[in-house]
Amino acid sequence: MSWLTEFPAMDPDTLRELKKAIDSGFLQFSRTYGDAIEYAFEPVKFLLIHSERLLIETPWPIIVLAIAAIAWLASRSVKIVAGAVITLLLIGYFDMWEDTMKTVSMTFVCTLLSIVVGIPIGVAMSRSNRLQSLVTPILDVMQTMPSFVYLIPVVMLLGIGKVPGLLAVVIYAIPPIIRLTNLGIRLVDKDLLEAADAFGSSKWQKLRDVQMPLALPTIMAGINQTIMMALAMVVIASMIGVQGLGQQVLKSISNQYFTLGVFNGLAIVGIAIIFDRISQAYGRRMQKYQEAVHGL
Repeated sequence: MSWLTEFPAMDPDTLRELKKAIDSGFLQFSRTYGDAIEYAFEPVKFLLIHSERLLIETPWPIIVLAIAAIAWLASRSVKIVAGAVITLLLIGYFDMWEDTMKTVSMTFVCTLLSIVVGIPIGVAMSRSNRLQSLVTPILDVMQTMPSFVYLIPVVMLLGIGKVPGLLAVVIYAIPPIIRLTNLGIRLVDKDLLEAADAFGSSKWQKLRDVQMPLALPTIMAGINQTIMMALAMVVIASMIGVQGLGQQVLKSISNQYFTLGVFNGLAIVGIAIIFDRISQAYGRRMQKYQEAVHGL
């Protein structure tokens, strides 16, 4: 009756050999193609370095005014603008400005890359049920995989630094924008698509002039979720050399600096709230605009 209490597992020697074969295969792959993969990410690394330098070297009043302007254009809300400005001033007052700018830069570049890669995949999924059935399980795995696990393959491939951190963040943050782009396009009213067909629109014209504008509120919700996930992963990626607020949180854990951890954690929360409120407000404005147009 031992088989009822002990699961019939694989032979330990066989399992050990299997793990060894997989590890050696991945190690060989990283040695062969690691440099090529890192070289392919050079343009993104260039963008990351220069965006970080721009944010750090630009005088803080200009940064605050720029973010306030973006918040106003996106939301038309005095409360959101005031909240963003007060949060940034408090971050600067408690001497966390430079680390915050590094975190904002990494989050911006990762979100931009996720949008550039994710929206075309979502559009392709919306046009093919077969592709959707193939990609959806992959996205399920990506969203349920523990975030720390993403650090293992990128470190083995690329070592420690900005590029492996960026790659880990993008892989972790990209599923929402793919899912919601696919969903938003599929939810477009079929009567409107039939009307576009009646006017002789091509597939590209329907996508550009009908589907994408009407799906924009849903896509913005995906961008919002991608920003939040990128910001969360940037903190975890501090373990492999990504600088910013996350590195200070990691330092506070290692050295038991309670105040350092709390302050930097609150700064991360503040930045997350700014991003969330601005993107959500813009999405709601797009929703109302599309409802008005659709009503006409």
